[in-house]
Amino acid sequence: MAELRNFPQTGARSGAALDQGLRSYMRGIYNYMALGIALTAVVILAVAANPAAMAAVYSLKWVLFFATLGLGFFAPRLAFSGNAAVAHGAFWSYCALWGLMIAPMVGHYLAVAPDMVFRAFLITAVTFGATSLAGYVTKRDLSGFGSFFMMASIGIIVAMLVNAFFVGSTMFSLLVSVAVVLLFAGVTAWETQQIKEQYVEGDLPVAARGKSIIGALQLYGSFVTLFVHILNILGIMRSNN
Repeated sequence: MAELRNFPQTGARSGAALDQGLRSYMRGIYNYMALGIALTAVVILAVAANPAAMAAVYSLKWVLFFATLGLGFFAPRLAFSGNAAVAHGAFWSYCALWGLMIAPMVGHYLAVAPDMVFRAFLITAVTFGATSLAGYVTKRDLSGFGSFFMMASIGIIVAMLVNAFFVGSTMFSLLVSVAVVLLFAGVTAWETQQIKEQYVEGDLPVAARGKSIIGALQLYGSFVTLFVHILNILGIMRSNN
């Protein structure tokens, strides 16, 4: 009887250990993501402080755009390569590329309306935090949305390119940014749930580090995408006033 009474206690301890491990794992992902955002901010400020660098980066904007897309596609595969140095190199390179790509836009608004940049960042942080928390705590299975999010993301990229090269409409840009914010709010919740479900207690250190980097890379990409398009919305609204 004494042994039977011990089973629930052992299960409770195992459940508590699993919850603690999961929280530690998620905290590590968010820490990596925060450091990535900090690196992006440093790159933006460094470029914005140098007019020659700003002009050079702006002239390469489409090269940087496609390089960031490409690295965003290959970085997850590099993160799971089993080589910690390769995984970290892919993640930090991705963060630096994002900083270079958006430096002209953010630098412009820092020069003319710095308060708007900080407001966009605050709105992004609140939106990201709320949707990521929703994805973490929800009991609903969001895995079925993965294909939709992928196809919608491709459609939005195509729409952005069409507007940039053929249409050049400010209103179209506004509509695309609103669609991106709504889409990536959902993507953030979906990614958080997927990352949570990828956690396995007892992972080997290399596997755990690989999962942490890939999780941080996914959430980082969503955060910065939200920020860029929220800033674009605020900028268009400001210019129309």
